Amino acid sequence: MNQAELDIIDRLQVELATREPYTQVETAYYEGEQRLQSMGLAIPPEMRNLSVIVNWPAMFVDSVEHRMDIEGFRLAGQWRADEQLWDWWQYNDLDEESSLAHLEALIHGRAYLCVGYNEEDPEVPLITVESPQSMIALTDPRTRRVTAALRLYEPDPSRAVQGCVLYLPDVTIYAEQADGRWVETDRHAHNLDVVPVVALTNRARVSDRQGRTEMRRIMGLTDAACRSLMNLQGAQELMATPQRYILGADETLFQDEHGRPVPTWQAYLAHILAIPESGTEVKVGQFSAADLRNFTDTLNAYAHHVSALTGLPSHYLGLSTDNPASADAIRSSEARLVKSVERKNRAAGGAWEQAMRIGLRITGGDPDAYRRLETIWRDPATPTVAEKADAVQKLSGGQPLYDRETALEELGFSPERIRMVMQRVADDPMLKLMAMEGGAAADGADDEPVQQQAGGDRAPTSPSDPQAA
Repeated sequence: MNQAELDIIDRLQVELATREPYTQVETAYYEGEQRLQSMGLAIPPEMRNLSVIVNWPAMFVDSVEHRMDIEGFRLAGQWRADEQLWDWWQYNDLDEESSLAHLEALIHGRAYLCVGYNEEDPEVPLITVESPQSMIALTDPRTRRVTAALRLYEPDPSRAVQGCVLYLPDVTIYAEQADGRWVETDRHAHNLDVVPVVALTNRARVSDRQGRTEMRRIMGLTDAACRSLMNLQGAQELMATPQRYILGADETLFQDEHGRPVPTWQAYLAHILAIPESGTEVKVGQFSAADLRNFTDTLNAYAHHVSALTGLPSHYLGLSTDNPASADAIRSSEARLVKSVERKNRAAGGAWEQAMRIGLRITGGDPDAYRRLETIWRDPATPTVAEKADAVQKLSGGQPLYDRETALEELGFSPERIRMVMQRVADDPMLKLMAMEGGAAADGADDEPVQQQAGGDRAPTSPSDPQAA
């Protein structure tokens, strides 16, 4: 490797190490592993075992990711999903891997898509998902394209050797560390004139193309809720059970017949309930138990703030009323969440489309033909099956606005299932006849259109029309 390539590796490696503490904190919040002592609070050691984690960040991220499902890619001028790109998608198991990419982007603000040559099948590129914990990229602020990327890995864990892959516009370099220096082990000149890495970012800004974690807005509220729950646990231990007191008693009350001290639990639960007569007057009393509703009210207030900041419906956070909400009210409460997912789908779709164009370069295709590539996303809303079927039936019946395949797509059928249904229609004579009759009825509806006269009156459409007389 030349000095310029070594300088790029050093620069990216330093930047990746700088971001490592942030990625560890974000991972801890998502996994529910952050602890109160990490907040810099003076917490007594006895209370640390009472800390409870409120995993609102994971619930928020999962609620968004669960609505981000890709169902295909469509080229300009085509009304069906592209077969070649969907074949690549299935070959690389991106049904599962795409969910991991979206999840990493939501947690850490970014994930990376790597596109490479496939030795087993040169007609299909390899598309993999990489975590920002092991990969970093430089982005050109003018073109918004990756100019260099570095991925760290361990080629041989038994030797504790660190390896790296440096992605550049015309070459991919493989190297390993030896005596504290990077030594090149392989070099692949792909001559693509583009770095085969795409950054999938979340909440990017013009001034920050690296993206931000989706959990950022509710981390502070999560910490506050954890403190409230810890205080609630402490109050339950100390004040939830009514406390008793004894006045005028000596130590003999807490000894058995042999003069040995009675265990604390026995004295508390049973012994003081039967105090023997003595020369002194003994009084037993009980304090009132503490009311813990202030803690629960505080937690509910935090939950309302989380709902306001994230757009999550209140019932996602366990906030409910005695009267259950109607179906329309539930769908209305999800409007902000659905719109947020649609915006994220638009940004993520651009990254997947760019990865497919790089795949075309690798397989010898023409990426210019795929400039107007569109990602097909599943509807992030949650209408019922009956509602969707009713809407599609209205749009495809009478004078149809939808054809059969579009209607199946609107119902949420996958490309493979749409293909299967259409093939059955083509092979089944009865279904084919019913489709032909339905089309003829729809065409006949246009044979006698309603015409307008110059004066605005409706023209007669048949001899029996009353206005014809």
